[in-house]
Amino acid sequence: MLTKMGSLEGRSVLELEDESLSSPRMISIKTSSLDAAPRRYFCDVEEISCRCILRRAFNSIRIVLLSDKLNILVLCGPLAILVDKLTSHHGWVFLLSLLGIIPLAERLGWATEQLAFFTGPTVGGLLNATFGNATELIISMYALRSGMIRVVQQSLLGSILSNMLLVLGCAFFGGGIVHSNKEQVFDKANAVMNSGLLLMAVMGLLFPAVLHFTRTELHFGKSELALSRFSSCVMLAAYGAYLFFQLTSQKNMYSPINEGESQDDSNSDDEEAPQISKWESISWLSILTVWISVLSEYLVNAIEGASVAMNIPVAFISVILLPIVGNAAEHAGAVMFAVKDKLDISLGVAIGSSTQISMFGIPFCVVVGWIMGRPMDLNFQLFETATLFMTVLVVAFMLQEGTSNYFKGLMLLLCYLIVAASFFVHIDPKSIQDKPKKT
Repeated sequence: MLTKMGSLEGRSVLELEDESLSSPRMISIKTSSLDAAPRRYFCDVEEISCRCILRRAFNSIRIVLLSDKLNILVLCGPLAILVDKLTSHHGWVFLLSLLGIIPLAERLGWATEQLAFFTGPTVGGLLNATFGNATELIISMYALRSGMIRVVQQSLLGSILSNMLLVLGCAFFGGGIVHSNKEQVFDKANAVMNSGLLLMAVMGLLFPAVLHFTRTELHFGKSELALSRFSSCVMLAAYGAYLFFQLTSQKNMYSPINEGESQDDSNSDDEEAPQISKWESISWLSILTVWISVLSEYLVNAIEGASVAMNIPVAFISVILLPIVGNAAEHAGAVMFAVKDKLDISLGVAIGSSTQISMFGIPFCVVVGWIMGRPMDLNFQLFETATLFMTVLVVAFMLQEGTSNYFKGLMLLLCYLIVAASFFVHIDPKSIQDKPKKT
C-alpha cells in the first residue's frame, strides 16, 4: 500500500508538472501574460522617453535662447534676410546682420563654456579660443571666396587688435575696479610665451610688407606671395607645436596661479555646474555655427554698400566694427573671469585668441586662398603692420610684470580708442579693388 501510494503520489506530482508545462491552457495563460507585460512596459517607456526628450528640448531652448535679454537681437537675423530679399538697402542689411550676429557669437562662447565642463580646463580654454574666433573665420572665408582680400586681412587684424586692447583692457579694468584693494596676478611665463608668438606673427607680416614697399623683391609681385605662403606653413607648424606643448607640458595653464586659493576656487567651482549636457552643447555649437555662417554671407555682401550708405570707410568697418561683434563671446568671458579674480583664464581667452588668429587664422586663410586661386598674402600694408607691431609691444610691456590693475586696463582701452580713430580717417585704396574680374 505504501509503495502504491508513493507511486500514485509520484505520478500525481509528475502529472501536475506536466500539466503546468504542456497544458494548452497554461501555455496560453503564460504566453498572453508574457506578451501583455512587455507591451505595457515598452509603451510606457516610449511615452516617458518622448516626454523626456521634448521636455529636455524645450528646457534647452529656454536656457539657450530665452535666458538672456540680449537674445532678442536674434530676430535681427531673419529681418536682415527679409530686407535683403525685398529691398536694396545695403546699410540696413549690414546693420541688421551685425546686430543678429552679436547674440549668436555670445551664445557660441557660452555653449563652449558648457562643453568645457566635460573636457577639462586646458582643452576647454582652447575650445573657447577656437569657437570664440569662429565668427571671424567664417566671415573671412566668405570674404575670401568673394575675392575681398583686404576685408579678410583687415578683419583678422582687427580681431587681434580688439582682443589685445579692448578685451584685455576691459578685463584688467573690470578686475582692477572690483579688486581695488590688491594687485591681481597671473602666470608671467605663459604671458611671455604668448607675447613671443605674437612677435613671431608680426615678423611674418612685416617682411612681405617691407619687401613690397622697398621694391627689393627678386620677382616683383611674386616673391612676396611665395614668401607669404612659405611663412604661413612655418607659422602653422609653430602653432601646432604650441598646441602640443600646451596639452602635454602646461596642464594647469588655465588654472589660477595662487595655490593658496585653490580651496576657495574649488568651492566656487563646485557651485558652478553645467546647465546643459555634453551632447546638447555640441548640438548648439553646430546650430549656432551654421546660423552665423548664413548671416555672415549677407554681412560680407553688404559691406561695400553699407560703407557708401553710411559714409564710413571700409577699413573702419573691417578693423573695428566686425571684430567687436565677433569678439562678443571673448569680451564677456574675459571680463567675467577677471571680476572673479581668475585672471589667468581671462588672459587665456584674450591673448590666446589673439595668438590663435595671428598664428593660425591668418596663415590658414593664406593657404585656403592658395588652394582657391586667390592671391591672399601676408602683406597687410605698412599702416596696418605698424599698428599691429606697436600694439604687440604695448601689450608685451603691460604683461612683463605678471600683475594687473585698473590703470593698465584704462591705458589699453585708450590705446584702442587711438587705433579706432586712426582707422576712421584712414583710406585704403585697395579695399574695393580686389574683386576678381568677371569673364
